[in-house]
Amino acid sequence: MRFFPWGFWLLCVISAPARGDSGGKARSCTEVRQLYGAKGFSLSGVPQAEISGEHLRICPQGYTCCTSEMEENFANKSRSEFEAMMKEAGRAVQMTLTAQHRSFDSYFQDLLNKSEKALYDAFPSLYGELYTQNVKVFKDLYSELRRYYRGSNINLEEALNEFWTRLLERLFKLMNPQYHITDEYLDCMVKHAEQHRPFGEVPRDLKVKATRAFIAARSYAQGFLVGSDVVKKVSQVSLSHECTRAIMKLTYCPHCRGMSNVKPCNNYCLNVVKGCLANQADLNTEWKYLMDSLVVVADRIDGPYNVDTVIGTIHMRISEAISNLQENKDSITAKVFQGCGNPKISTKGSSSEDKKRWGKVALEAKSSAQALEMLVLDAKGNLTALKTYWITLPGSLCSKKIMASSVADDKCWNGMTKGSYLPEVMGDGLANQINNPEVEVDITKPDMTIRQQIMQLKIMTNRLGNANIGNDVDFQDASDNMSGSGSGDSCPDDVCGKRLSKSPSTRQPETHAIPKQSGHGINGASSRSLPSAFLLLLSVAFLAVQHLWR
Repeated sequence: MRFFPWGFWLLCVISAPARGDSGGKARSCTEVRQLYGAKGFSLSGVPQAEISGEHLRICPQGYTCCTSEMEENFANKSRSEFEAMMKEAGRAVQMTLTAQHRSFDSYFQDLLNKSEKALYDAFPSLYGELYTQNVKVFKDLYSELRRYYRGSNINLEEALNEFWTRLLERLFKLMNPQYHITDEYLDCMVKHAEQHRPFGEVPRDLKVKATRAFIAARSYAQGFLVGSDVVKKVSQVSLSHECTRAIMKLTYCPHCRGMSNVKPCNNYCLNVVKGCLANQADLNTEWKYLMDSLVVVADRIDGPYNVDTVIGTIHMRISEAISNLQENKDSITAKVFQGCGNPKISTKGSSSEDKKRWGKVALEAKSSAQALEMLVLDAKGNLTALKTYWITLPGSLCSKKIMASSVADDKCWNGMTKGSYLPEVMGDGLANQINNPEVEVDITKPDMTIRQQIMQLKIMTNRLGNANIGNDVDFQDASDNMSGSGSGDSCPDDVCGKRLSKSPSTRQPETHAIPKQSGHGINGASSRSLPSAFLLLLSVAFLAVQHLWR
């Protein structure tokens, strides 16, 4: 008499998980069919109603609306969509950095252009043949300054010294047209120039201020470009095989389970994305250093190394130097004659232009200090906002792109069914993923492309640090010296070696309606069919009932 009620109860308990949360009647697959078609796939072979899911290799093996082909197509789609999300997020950062570079570059080039134009406009009337016969000396100076700013391997101090030397040689000949001055005599004159200071303190003062301003300016501009390039290259790193599976399970498995309207749990999404972007998160430290260094140099550019004051007045300083030479012409000439001897009298007569006294007109520079201040303020605001980009990226993708549920939601997709998600959220970076419950991450194999970009950030930060104290920096690309490229996850497991196993003791219990398959459903043990499991459990139940009957 006890057999029927006990046996019936046990059979009900055993058979309940076979249909999971699908109920007694097979549910329609209309929603997943619509989604599948909208993604561009053929509806041929797509079930009209739920089928047994023992064939699934990524999604839970309960009753499902997805065939093996659909699961594979969804996996590939989830990979391409996630990589597109990464590139889109990266493009927004790139646009911010390139816009800042463009604004500053335009401002700086405009300063230099205006200074050069002011020189060309004023000097012909001020200095006559001094300018017309030697215009190339001035053009060469501005050309060298531009080349240095753009990153050419030029010694700026030497370029400025060369300018003053060439200018002095030509001025000395113009000041003394009655003498035949040879190149050898000019060499002697140049050797004594330092002690005579023919241009006063202008060359020395300009060299100190201009080099600091140019070093800071070009490092600052280059910093934005390097940051943008790093984001571009890192955003193009492909997903690993394990991440493709995890993203598929996060985004498309709920559709296969007939839960199209259920959002992924927020913490579940964070664990998946943090595991997939573990290498990217390791950029965080050096990225923050770069952003901070750019802010510091921005303050220098608008402060002690003020480019508006220095670059915008180069033509004025040159005019001031020439005026100094003009005022001290006699004493300087006497000192040169004393040190190098009297040159021979020239047989060529002096022209009226030679005898013309050079004009002395006060040049003005139009200040754009307010524009510089606004540029720097805007840049500092953007740089501060971007400091935490790499570690806030997972949260941003989950909330804005994947549309995860709220943190407190207990009826969200947890990877197996609709419910709460209990595992803790992993930390940021590769080292913190050893116990990630959602993504199998080999923490011993960092992505080499990303490691190269970390090195680029370090190099650029070092350049900015040097620029901050006025030291010249070398802009040779260090990436040519880096060995290896590509993703560290691109090689097969049998080549790369066995991946680290996750310790189950560190995970919190999961509340899943269907037991989680070991090995993510990829091996033979996790691919057993539900009917086989049912028969095994039925046999156990029968033995239990038989024991009770006795």
